[in-house]
Amino acid sequence: MKDVSEGAKPRKLLVLYGSQTGTAQDAAQRIWREAKARGFTCRVTALDDYPVANLIHEPLVVFVCSTAGDGDPPDNMKIFWRFIFRKHLPANSLAQITYAVLGLGDSSYEKFNFVAKKLSKRLSQLGACSLLLLGLADEQHEFGSDAIIDPWLLQFWGRIMENLPLDEQNRLNKNDTLLPASYRLHYMDSGITVKESGNPEYETSSKTQSQLPTFLASMISNERVTVEDHFQDVRLIKFDIYNSGLQFRAGDVVLIQPSNLPSMVEEFCSLLKLHPNKLFILEQNYEELPLPALPRPCSLHYLLEHVLDISRVPRRSFFQLLSRISCHTDERERLIELSEPTGLDDLYSYCNRPRRTTLEVLQDFPHTAAGLSIDYLFDLIPVIQPRAFSIASSPLVFPDELHILVAVVQYKTKLFRPRRGLCSSWLASLDPTKDPIHIPLQIRPGSFSFPNGPTPIIMVGPGTGVVPFRAALQERQAQNKTENVLFFGCRNCLADFHFQHDWEEAVDRGFLKIFTAFSRDQEQKVYVQHKLLENSKVIWELLSKKEACFYIAGNAQQMPNDVLNALRRVVEKEGGLSKEEARRMVSGLQDSKRLQQETWS
Repeated sequence: MKDVSEGAKPRKLLVLYGSQTGTAQDAAQRIWREAKARGFTCRVTALDDYPVANLIHEPLVVFVCSTAGDGDPPDNMKIFWRFIFRKHLPANSLAQITYAVLGLGDSSYEKFNFVAKKLSKRLSQLGACSLLLLGLADEQHEFGSDAIIDPWLLQFWGRIMENLPLDEQNRLNKNDTLLPASYRLHYMDSGITVKESGNPEYETSSKTQSQLPTFLASMISNERVTVEDHFQDVRLIKFDIYNSGLQFRAGDVVLIQPSNLPSMVEEFCSLLKLHPNKLFILEQNYEELPLPALPRPCSLHYLLEHVLDISRVPRRSFFQLLSRISCHTDERERLIELSEPTGLDDLYSYCNRPRRTTLEVLQDFPHTAAGLSIDYLFDLIPVIQPRAFSIASSPLVFPDELHILVAVVQYKTKLFRPRRGLCSSWLASLDPTKDPIHIPLQIRPGSFSFPNGPTPIIMVGPGTGVVPFRAALQERQAQNKTENVLFFGCRNCLADFHFQHDWEEAVDRGFLKIFTAFSRDQEQKVYVQHKLLENSKVIWELLSKKEACFYIAGNAQQMPNDVLNALRRVVEKEGGLSKEEARRMVSGLQDSKRLQQETWS
């Protein structure tokens, strides 16, 4: 390991993050806070907002990154990614850097933490010295990502301390200091509220280069497409994008920024004794932290409804910081118990298993909540992140519209209130027939790239996984591409056969062959992988003789692996190959992008 000491100089640390959802930014700011508590000079920024040419001047860098799509770098990391993988970069170009990489991933995805693994290898190739082993956090762990992040950070700080003199170790090896809040809310004239000031001049903070452009669209319709007695409410939502400037193609995804429900905002304000109409301007306490994009001035109601994710299940770091803030002896002791690494079982039982929200946790600690300085809200509660939805329509067929299919998330735990998905519940609550509804949208390239020519495609999309294939089929029909095969699965033909009319019309016009698996319509359950095996000759004919592309979309739990296993069996059986040969052929399809996946957990 490289010596990271700098004599008597302040220790310098750069934290760079890349994330599609904001989870990496949360982790990066946690590292920043721990570094500041230990007396380090620390900066934190998105990878694409950092001038990558300056990297050669950084002594110690932590990279925190997630993986997007089918092993792709996230949006705010793509510029950096292209630069760092340039072939002409000298092998010793980063020889002066000591680095650590923390990956944030989900092991239900086939390319688990792929970006973090590839980045760590590339940094080593360019001569950088690794401080410690690559950290691979996993959301599927029973204790969540913190089960990996906590011990990784302990080892990280331990390695840094190894190279410091003893007196410096004693000075810096602390993480129990309560720092000033990252931001402060500068209140405007106490007599001015949103209502009294009319329509204040709202100026949103400047965007960074890694942020996507935003387009305003009006909601046309919000229609439930599953039968009323079906266990799940699924909505087909259509937006009017005429004259919005929004452009997309089949396979792209739309990002929607949800809001907290008004009832939750009201409860939060009551608990913390906040005046929702009070106006403030957010200011930085530390120049090295990016300023969140907010209206200037902003109301507390706007902050709580549109910005802070008060419905999120809090992480261990939330309890850790709250325990330092609390002045109530009994509540503080309990918060310390929940924040200790040895208390993960207790934290899981209290918070993770019942999916207790941040608001509900604060309600359980009323004295702490009542005395909480609002300046600390940004340190305690992450901002609401946009949710991604596959686009269900093609601009070639609906040039002035954008369609999405939303499965409303709702389930029960031991808590009295049902658990609800923030974005899906919010969208389901909107009724464009009563009031005009305008929603900001962002477009991001999806995982799928459909062939430009007449190449046949095979699509496997059970449930709402079928959404991108509706857009693809519309586009291919408009281009007169006739060889399209769809394997669709759901529970019941009469309950949740999504886009049934579209498929039947495409079949009648000769643009589609469809194979359906209705799992609950007979005694023995039938899934899409069973239909693949039953129609192996059709698949092999298209793959081997017509070089078809194969697409999988849907839930990332068991389905993708079951479909891949079925595909290997198809190749083995129809191609007369050994298991190893079939495995290599399927891997070759993935490498050549003829086999693509878009899955989510």
